[in-house]
Amino acid sequence: MKILADINTRKTDITVFLCFLLAGALLSWAAYAAWIHFRTTPPYVDREKYPVGGIDVSSHNGEIDFHKAAGDGVQFVWIKASEGASFRDSTFSDNHMNAGLAGLKRGAYHFFRFDKDGTEQAINLLEAVGDRNLEMGVAIDVETSGNPGNVNDDVIKERLSAMVDYLNLRGLAPTLYCNKKDYYQYMAESLPGNSLWICSFSSNPIAAPWTFWQYNHKGSVKGVKGAVDMNVFGGSHDEWTDFISKQQYKANKSVN
Repeated sequence: MKILADINTRKTDITVFLCFLLAGALLSWAAYAAWIHFRTTPPYVDREKYPVGGIDVSSHNGEIDFHKAAGDGVQFVWIKASEGASFRDSTFSDNHMNAGLAGLKRGAYHFFRFDKDGTEQAINLLEAVGDRNLEMGVAIDVETSGNPGNVNDDVIKERLSAMVDYLNLRGLAPTLYCNKKDYYQYMAESLPGNSLWICSFSSNPIAAPWTFWQYNHKGSVKGVKGAVDMNVFGGSHDEWTDFISKQQYKANKSVN
């Protein structure tokens, strides 16, 4: 009888242990799922505080119906124009024209390559833009992702500064796009004063002045198939009008 009791006790202990193990696994999974949800769910954006919203697009978004996007509340669009010293986005011209026909304010952005000369990249961007009107001017997309990891930080800063300087000489002060890490690594000290377009999934984007906030990589907008990047301008309608008036002048000056 004692042996049978010991066996039953061991079975009970094993059952309890397995229950604790299962409970621990479920709790771990729940914690992981909550973390993933936190990392991938866009923050709440107060659209009364930031009433001017927009998107950014490239050839990856395919054909876009900008009239439908405008009807869905989109007021501006950053359009990829170029990358590195020679690449041009194949949809830039059509996106620029169609966005303008839909009444959207437009800006052109360039993906900055760490391994290419900055002045050559500025020239590539300006040649891609040509004489097209850009109400928001141009932006430089600076991010570690998609770039080689064997380029010295000082070289990256030097090339980025060269691109910014060249555009400034043409009367076109660029907006700088980046996430928090890349901002403090490449721009905070060497390029103060430029308009900042910050990518952040935090409700407080960055402890620095910013002009545009990209808060969601998986937004849904009528007229765009699939996910699209969502952005807001960091000010009121009056501040938006003031920003456009300044960038419009610089854009016209740069291409004439």
